[in-house]
Amino acid sequence: MKEELEKKEEQLQKKLEKLEKMEQEIKAREKKLKESEKKKKQILLRIAPSLWDEIARWAEEDFRSINGQIEYLLAECVKKRKNK
Repeated sequence: MKEELEKKEEQLQKKLEKLEKMEQEIKAREKKLKESEKKKKQILLRIAPSLWDEIARWAEEDFRSINGQIEYLLAECVKKRKNK
């Protein structure tokens, strides 16, 4: 009985160590993402008010900011272009 408990405790300890390692990796990835987000380029974009309104409505439906929606649309277009 005591051996079983010790074995289970050892297994739990290994799982805990594995989870802690995974947590550190996730935090490192999050930090890297935040740093890359800071490197975004700013641009001035002139578009027609009607197009702006459409993008704003679409962004609201997708629960994004207008800026996020524009970035999403541009990224999708680039992906499609690469897959041609």
